[in-house]
Amino acid sequence: MTRYVVDASAVLRLASAEIEVPGDHKLLAPTLLRSQTLSALHEAVQRGDLPADVARDRLARIGRMPIRLLSDGVLRRRAWELADQLGWASTFNAEYVALTQLQADAFVTLDAELARSVEGIVTTASIDELL
Repeated sequence: MTRYVVDASAVLRLASAEIEVPGDHKLLAPTLLRSQTLSALHEAVQRGDLPADVARDRLARIGRMPIRLLSDGVLRRRAWELADQLGWASTFNAEYVALTQLQADAFVTLDAELARSVEGIVTTASIDELL
């Protein structure tokens, strides 16, 4: 079984493409994933990029995805350290990277810049590897 940390960009793509991840993969994310996906979908509606019913359907689909959401003191401390190490003011992305270091085999993001910035820190994987 391969364990993948998925960020909001990856989860939103899975939801929009209605992709089911095979059961031999385990998906993990920090609990902030809920807020990030909610906000991204709401923002898309407000910009006029998505109809509200489509956004709510995707949000419901995300809620049904078998993603184990995690957050604890160890994760938060490691995220803080990583944000310092990488020169990031925000710790949001650092939580995904920290969780990957602590509990997963690879990190899946569609953010190419983020993936480049964590080279040598964690293994990254493409969304195609989830299939």
